[in-house]
Amino acid sequence: MTYWQAILLAIVEGLTEFLPVSSTGHMIITSALLGITATPFTKLYLVVIQLGAILSVLVVYWRRFFQSVDFYLKLLVAFLPIVVVGLLLKKHIDALLESVTVVALMLVVGGVVLLFVDKWFPQEQQERGGHPVTTPNYREAFIIGLFQCIAVVPGVSRSAATILGGLTQKLTRRAAAEFAFFLAMPTMTAAAAKDLLDYYQEATKQGITLGDLFSHNEIMQLLVGNVVAFVVALLAIRLFVNFVAKYGFRAFGVYRIIVGGILLLLIGLKINLQLV
Repeated sequence: MTYWQAILLAIVEGLTEFLPVSSTGHMIITSALLGITATPFTKLYLVVIQLGAILSVLVVYWRRFFQSVDFYLKLLVAFLPIVVVGLLLKKHIDALLESVTVVALMLVVGGVVLLFVDKWFPQEQQERGGHPVTTPNYREAFIIGLFQCIAVVPGVSRSAATILGGLTQKLTRRAAAEFAFFLAMPTMTAAAAKDLLDYYQEATKQGITLGDLFSHNEIMQLLVGNVVAFVVALLAIRLFVNFVAKYGFRAFGVYRIIVGGILLLLIGLKINLQLV
């Protein structure tokens, strides 16, 4: 993987991390289009640069992180389901990370769901006791966490699954999107830490020492990728929240169906995208 390829992947990550279109799926598609070979490092890169993107949440919503202990406990409750699922299905998830076919199918399926989300959960009905619901309780946070588990399949979109979970619990569109952003922080930090640990353990089996774990180029690509993803996500996050609050999710559903449909067509024509 070259520096330019690493930067392009980081831009894609920053643009799509908080959109309900699957950032991992888009990076897999981009990797295939760029002809990037799937190696242990490139797989690790796709996960680790998501840390840079989610740090933008801390910058944009920094005041929220000083609210109360209750805020962190709810995040913990919502985070627990993905921990269990991730540990149980880690090997299967890694295998799916190489498949553009799976991404294409999930883009279409998720797109169809997003076409109807605004009808299923109209904004004027997202109230409890006559007031908009902007914060989940503990039970609702756990249910949102269960929805996040659907996103272990590449192409589903962690953001879309979590936001949908929030809407089922009658959170407003804005509140559901923002809770999804907050939940991304422990989720993606844990995912990156687990992938780094697995990468290290596999390297030690091959006799590679900690000092030789990454080449100079790989370290620079990780650093540059995280910085680029952070800057791009910082610009994209508020635009997305404002758009969803005003217009809903239908446009993202149409986009997913178009992209997924084009990919399935290319697969059907057997056009080489390094498909698995």
